[in-house]
Amino acid sequence: MSRHDIAVPNELAQPVKRPRDPRIDAFRGLALLMIFVDHSPHNPFEYLTVRNIGFSDAAEAFFIMSGVAAGLAYTGRFQARHDKGLWQAVAPMWKRSWTLYLVQILLTSLAIAIFAAGATWFGVDELLTKINLRQVFNNTAEALIGIPLLGHQLGYVNILPAYSVLLFCGPLMILLGLWRPMLLLGLSAALWLAAGIWRINLPNYPNPGGWFFNPVAWQFIFVVGLLTGIFLRRGERFVPKTPWLFWLATGWLAVVLAWRYVPGFGPFMNHQMAVLGKAGLPFNMVSHDKTFLALPRMTHALALAYVLSCLPWVTRLTGSKALSFLRLLGRQGLLVFAAGTVLALFNHVIMGYYAGADWLGWALMPLGALILIAVAWMGDIQKTAQRQTPARKAEVAAQPMPAE
Repeated sequence: MSRHDIAVPNELAQPVKRPRDPRIDAFRGLALLMIFVDHSPHNPFEYLTVRNIGFSDAAEAFFIMSGVAAGLAYTGRFQARHDKGLWQAVAPMWKRSWTLYLVQILLTSLAIAIFAAGATWFGVDELLTKINLRQVFNNTAEALIGIPLLGHQLGYVNILPAYSVLLFCGPLMILLGLWRPMLLLGLSAALWLAAGIWRINLPNYPNPGGWFFNPVAWQFIFVVGLLTGIFLRRGERFVPKTPWLFWLATGWLAVVLAWRYVPGFGPFMNHQMAVLGKAGLPFNMVSHDKTFLALPRMTHALALAYVLSCLPWVTRLTGSKALSFLRLLGRQGLLVFAAGTVLALFNHVIMGYYAGADWLGWALMPLGALILIAVAWMGDIQKTAQRQTPARKAEVAAQPMPAE
């Protein structure tokens, strides 16, 4: 047998590049648009976001899609670590986690400046007491300690800390997910349950309590997304398509919709949950708490994601030319999230100054969406240019020197 007859192990073989799944970018872009709308005050478009059809909102979708994207983006490096070492796989995730931290500090500084300017220049004094800013202006020294420690987080600027922590822990999740995916899922579910039983959370400072997006609880839907991405990378589904599971998920979505809107049904269901709580079930199983990702919220988000993933027309629709703007927004997720956060904060100042001008709600949202699309477009151009530059340098270097 010659050396050419020796089979190359799968984990060391060059992976075949697969076409990008349009659903990932499109739904992430849609979630970012919904976050922008939900964070902007007094606008009619907030009645069109996902929180109106159930218990979960765009935040759950953001964490699920972020997990999927992380599984697709980083798993290959861990599979090829035999050649390059484990650090080459870990470093990009930790670098991204650090980037998220820096963006969080920047957005927090901008939020303070925007609301302070609104109060100083436009006389909207109530801005100084909103979004957890009271500590910043009344207890400045301690608040300035808490901000870089991520212990003091402002409203509308508090998603990235949890995401940064999860990416920092991501290498361990991926290693375990590649080795024993169901073990990772089980440990993640146990950690979510423990967070509810013993109220485990990262501490705030100087305020009492814990993080609004508790990473100890929210890690579960991130892990589900991560495992989905790991399996998608090798052309498989983490949760298989089965008729019974599809109709179970669809039925749960219908129950939640009735829970929200059918008279009498919601109070009845809430009473049953209160009875179960008195019987000893952990509060994150019998409440609608967002910080600890209560079971009704979590299962609604996962059921919606599963149902959408099973419908072939969803893939066709998200891949259509008409929704290319959503895919563009999704490809530039961090940039769009940061820009959307800043625009939403400006909207608070504008709507506070022009109180009662209902037409502004109709005007600011489409204008903001157009700005976000433009920002994403410019970011896409820059990213494309950065990718082409090394290739161009390599092409020039490979050209033969002219004869003298």
